[in-house]
Amino acid sequence: MAPPTAHRPPLLVRRLGRQPYVPVWQAMRALTDARDAETPDELWLLEHDPVFTLGQAGKREHVLAPGEIPVIPVDRGGQVTYHGPGQIVAYPLLDLRRLGIGVRDLVCRIEQAIVDTLAHWNIQAVRREGAPGVYVADAKVAALGLRVRRGCSFHGLAFNVAMDLEPFRRINPCGYAGLAVTQVIDLGGTSKLAEVGDVLVRELCNQFALEPQDAEPTLHRMVQAIAADPASDRRALA
Repeated sequence: MAPPTAHRPPLLVRRLGRQPYVPVWQAMRALTDARDAETPDELWLLEHDPVFTLGQAGKREHVLAPGEIPVIPVDRGGQVTYHGPGQIVAYPLLDLRRLGIGVRDLVCRIEQAIVDTLAHWNIQAVRREGAPGVYVADAKVAALGLRVRRGCSFHGLAFNVAMDLEPFRRINPCGYAGLAVTQVIDLGGTSKLAEVGDVLVRELCNQFALEPQDAEPTLHRMVQAIAADPASDRRALA
């Protein structure tokens, strides 16, 4: 990717591959707590090992039959959802005050970026007032669950591309019994997560007027540095 322009601040993009849920959750919380007004915004792209996550408002009654898949209560908004291989999880770690936007605008812009991403494969998707996420017809293709602390966002979106959708039948997705779930490949799009991820990065950058910049694709050094010196300049880890 090209270096950031003078008019668009950088968005450090970390492509993390497949990761267990808890260490990534801990890392994004640590970054959010340690960052200051000069810390660059980041976007983490990854797949998770199979896991159900239950948001702060989540009710256990929406977890119907998890079986061997762990259920982890977390500090994001929303109800229960599933993460697994073949799904893009994107965590936009943004300073909302610096961007001059509020939480509602954050949600709308993320949703619109997903809608615009799907349009690259001629898939017509919509947002729904009062039901965060992105839908094609009556089926949900992407879910959102966010948290804002100290004016900065963490957690993010889950975008179904080419995955086993069976685990969604073990829950009431996002707290809605019988909610249909779909994915890019079943809608006539690509099965390649990298292709979808590249387009999603561009569309998110368009929504937030940021310039993508590749960053080190690891969490280990990042977490070590934050633990050693919470006030360290996060830009040094790019």
